[in-house]
Amino acid sequence: MTRLRGRLRAFGAVALSIMTVGAAGALTPPAAAATPVYSEDFSDGLGTFTASGSARAGTYGARLSGSLFTDPSITSAPIDLAGYSGVTVSYTRSASGLDLGESFTAAYSVDGGSFTALESARTVAGAASFRLPASADGRDLRLRFSLDASSALETLTVDDVLVEAAGGGDPTDPPPGSLPPVDDVTEPGPYAVTVDSSAGPGDDGWLVYPSDAGRDGVDHPILVWGPGAGSAPADYEDMLRLWSSHGFVVYSEVSSSSGAYMVDALDWLEERNADPGSPLYQDLDTSEVAFGGHSRGSIGTFDVADEPRLETTIHVAGGSFDGDGPDNLRKPALYIGGDEDFATANMERDYTNTDVPVWFNVLDGTDHIYATRNGRHIITAWLRWRLADEEFRRTEDFLSPGCTFCGLGEVRYKNW
Repeated sequence: MTRLRGRLRAFGAVALSIMTVGAAGALTPPAAAATPVYSEDFSDGLGTFTASGSARAGTYGARLSGSLFTDPSITSAPIDLAGYSGVTVSYTRSASGLDLGESFTAAYSVDGGSFTALESARTVAGAASFRLPASADGRDLRLRFSLDASSALETLTVDDVLVEAAGGGDPTDPPPGSLPPVDDVTEPGPYAVTVDSSAGPGDDGWLVYPSDAGRDGVDHPILVWGPGAGSAPADYEDMLRLWSSHGFVVYSEVSSSSGAYMVDALDWLEERNADPGSPLYQDLDTSEVAFGGHSRGSIGTFDVADEPRLETTIHVAGGSFDGDGPDNLRKPALYIGGDEDFATANMERDYTNTDVPVWFNVLDGTDHIYATRNGRHIITAWLRWRLADEEFRRTEDFLSPGCTFCGLGEVRYKNW
């Protein structure tokens, strides 16, 4: 993704004294000819790990110190295992000064679930290595190291964390999703595009779709887009064309603060999918649907965000007026604002009130009008992740400190 990042920036281990071993099973040596997936030696700080309680890093690794008040821990950001199998976790660790009844624990979590212990012990030193169960293959992995000790002189030091895979997952060849893969989301996708400007339930909407929809057996995900107040689909034509060129069927009409028109549009698209006379006959993936919009289009999206057919919603420069918009959210949401946009304050409040997984970027040098245009490539990547199952984008493009789009503005995310 180096070329993509350039474009975007131009735009703006054997265990001792083991007390318990978790579901991952006993210690195993690393697999031969393993593929490195993730590593951290803490030489430049905690890296992708976040700390709770007393934790510091240096040439010695990451060191946790006991406390009467808070058990310290460090937890990694999600490690993307999409396309990988036969996963092994290795690290070195050393516990010092722990009394009877005190311990350290190493654990893992899959897809944001509860943590499972790899090991828990009082006196350990040296290297440990664990083969994870097959249920971790291809998923999102988190690692956590914690210390249950009462004195600051009682410590756990962790170093040389390494995640390896026995098969698959060539990082230079990301696993495919449901659409033809692309190298660069800032470029148009592989499809020529057709625009019907008299489509929809009232014949006054725009239907923008791949001209050869269904090629190679592809079923196309759906985006229903709401323009901002005082604007129409024509004002977003280049963006609608961009998203459609990546394989999405996009419908847009003049928006309202009520999102009922979006639900009607989705019903209409399902009818087109079932109509032998339609150019989209049996070419839509009606299980992969997004609603989204700019300004008033975002408000309408909040209004119907509890629609059960949705997989995600997109909100650009459109925070709810009362802060209650996020109450309707049921699926992960994308928020895009601008540092020069009057609506960003409302979006900040919506972000605070959001209980579902959410990713929020306040774009640099961006006002209310230009928020969609400046965020269009983020939306493309989000759609390819959330609707087209390109799971590598979770960490690469969004949920990591060095994500593809992190240099475009202030990024926050939570609940993942």
